Amino acid sequence: MRHETGRADSIKPGDARLSRCEVRTIATPQIALEATAVVARQAGYAAHILDDSIEGEARDRAQVLAGVAMHVTGRGQPFAAPCVLLSGGETTATQRGNGIGGRNVEFLLSLARTLGGNPHIHALAGDTDGVDGQQETAGAVCTPSTLHRARSQGINPTNAQDNNDGHGFYAALGDSAVTGPTLTNVNDFRAILIDAPSLATWAIAS
Repeated sequence: MRHETGRADSIKPGDARLSRCEVRTIATPQIALEATAVVARQAGYAAHILDDSIEGEARDRAQVLAGVAMHVTGRGQPFAAPCVLLSGGETTATQRGNGIGGRNVEFLLSLARTLGGNPHIHALAGDTDGVDGQQETAGAVCTPSTLHRARSQGINPTNAQDNNDGHGFYAALGDSAVTGPTLTNVNDFRAILIDAPSLATWAIAS
């Protein structure tokens, strides 16, 4: 007969063995965003943390954030440029094609298409553990020239997104963000940097 001691059971609250245990949270999505905000402010950009737990379809969330960014450049609302919009959380990329993708490059492709080459907006999105999807690539960067450079190489951004080929798209442009394994995962990280339009731009727009 086997003697049951209970030693293999999980420790329960109030167990004496827990009396000397101490738990500290040293990395969270919010902590990562706050640290980034400090760096942004030191560089002269107002930093706005939108949310540390954004979920949902990556391409849909990108369209929403692109709309906010374009309203900043066009109307100075809800924030004044220059500024950076920060967010975290983990979105979802529904597989529709057979390309090489991940939720962060899916986000950026949708963002780039929605922005349409807006000259004042740059963006970065990546997984904080250094791996977006199944690739040893954290994510990528999006610039005002992303769509133009892609089309000049014969790459159709819409087809790339329909095929879930975000990594292939940004690798072809040389815009992949490769950090290597960070051994830390505090979900995804997104930064949308918005420069203030020049006076000449405002004069043309008006």
